Amino acid sequence: MTACANFDFTGTRALVTGATSGIGHATAVLLRDAGADVMVTGTRPGPADYDTDLTGMSYRRLNLTDPTSIDDLTGTVDTLDVLINNAGANFPGGVNEADPDGFAASVTLNLTAPYRLTVGLRKALAASTAPGGASVVFLSSLSALRAVTMVPGYGAAKAGIASLTHNLAVKWAPRNIRVNAVIPGMIDTPMTAVAQTVPEIIDPELARIPMGRLGTPTEIANTIAFLCTEQSSYTTGALIVVDGGSTSQ
Repeated sequence: MTACANFDFTGTRALVTGATSGIGHATAVLLRDAGADVMVTGTRPGPADYDTDLTGMSYRRLNLTDPTSIDDLTGTVDTLDVLINNAGANFPGGVNEADPDGFAASVTLNLTAPYRLTVGLRKALAASTAPGGASVVFLSSLSALRAVTMVPGYGAAKAGIASLTHNLAVKWAPRNIRVNAVIPGMIDTPMTAVAQTVPEIIDPELARIPMGRLGTPTEIANTIAFLCTEQSSYTTGALIVVDGGSTSQ
């Protein structure tokens, strides 16, 4: 028995930020293998500097904390069908997010930068002729829905992403650009690797997940990909939680 959705992104031009690991990489690979022309970004000089498979994708170095780096990228893209705003991190540069400067650094990386990138690509997205319109997908976080006191800046930024999703969805609907966000639960990625080694952190997290396990990057990538298809052409401004049921408790 099978119950599988197959994606076809032949001819789709996609940009996935932070695609060198975790959810971003899984999404980029899915799009590539489904026929899309995928550009990925990372912070290192080139794709050879990563252990992950980036073959069949174009690579662009991007520093999200540098507005000039963002503007240089957006200035080279004429037409874009799919934008996945995945790049981001908590404790950026190892800062303490409870400190005002650390809080500001996290908000800059996780909210201000993706906003600048997305707005900079508005004309390219509006030029898309994709069935169902161009698609922007932001990655938010459960920290936008509940307190995670270690990362107040990250949580505030991801809550801002939810608001930004609503606002851009309304503003850009006349331009045939859909804007949605996925809110992953606890996912088995490099970002959560350290937490998984600390019983005091991981055990309570697992206890509040009815499915009793972490999610996989591919499970999130599949949801992201669906939002970029013409089958979701009436979906915009949505916040889709994929968390194994943890927010239902």
